[in-house]
Amino acid sequence: MGPHPAVAAIRLAVRRVLHDILTELKTTAGVPAATAADRVPDREAGLPAPPLVLVACSGGADSMALASALAFEAPRLGVRAGGVTVDHGLQNGSDLRAEEVVLRLRELGLAPVEATAVTVGREGGPEAAARDARYAALDAAAARHGAAAVLLGHTRDDQAETVLLGLARGSGIRSLSGMAAVSGAGGRYRRPFLQVDRQTARKACMVQSLPVWDDPHNADPAYTRSRLRHEGLPALEKALGKGVVEALARTAQLSRDDADALDTWARQAEAGVRDARGMLECAKLYALPPAVRRRILRRAAIEAGAPAGALFARHIEEIDRLITGWRGQGAINLPGKVVAQRQGGRLVIRQG
Repeated sequence: MGPHPAVAAIRLAVRRVLHDILTELKTTAGVPAATAADRVPDREAGLPAPPLVLVACSGGADSMALASALAFEAPRLGVRAGGVTVDHGLQNGSDLRAEEVVLRLRELGLAPVEATAVTVGREGGPEAAARDARYAALDAAAARHGAAAVLLGHTRDDQAETVLLGLARGSGIRSLSGMAAVSGAGGRYRRPFLQVDRQTARKACMVQSLPVWDDPHNADPAYTRSRLRHEGLPALEKALGKGVVEALARTAQLSRDDADALDTWARQAEAGVRDARGMLECAKLYALPPAVRRRILRRAAIEAGAPAGALFARHIEEIDRLITGWRGQGAINLPGKVVAQRQGGRLVIRQG
């Protein structure tokens, strides 16, 4: 008899991602896929060592299910599997909990495994600051171990919450596209569970007798995502019926496809709206569709030094009015001490 359906679902999701990673590595190395798939790494024969894939694990149900699936699938595909847990230091005993997670990952057969402590700042709020510290630690761990990828346990439910948060911010179609299945420098981060619901991951842990830790922050109403999870989404499902999570996740994928197409259009159009000195020409920008024009403006602001995470839709709208609603208004101050102003039919975005 085969594995429990929940276990089969998480293993299949991880298997697909590992196949993608291996295919990309073979393509990059210039090795024909059919040949490389049959080749067993042998250091004495001069063949490369198996690639390493890390799992980011908090000890919660989602990431423990992911770790167990990686531990099962990786050896079957000739991949080394390791793990990293990040101690944010935001709760009493977090260091001991991180040590427990390390032990659990080692019991699954993962190696290397490590716990890394971070200091969480205050910029952008507690949730954003913790996320920034966590990704910085994961980046460092991946570089230190030479990992080909880091797997993250975000589920379809997490994706639905992200879409709703983006909708509330009013930040446009890119925010509605939620989390990408592949992200980070060089496609470092992979999210195998974006089509797997949270309950399936928890069920997989239960049937495998995997101990899990429920982070109290996930139930703390002080955090926006927690309120959305325990109050917002249930209210939507009560008003609209079941299937809201699935619909929001589907919206994320459709929005991402649209946003990617518009980003490509904007990159191609940008060269045509700059003069011989590389300055943005307002008349040519005005002729572009607003969605394309605003993407060019956002890219220009970021290149000038505006932090992407602090650059909101309202900032881009203000710059856009220098083109579409020009009445002699003054410079626009942007995050990162960047200034945007119109000069002689050109749009100048630079450090103030």
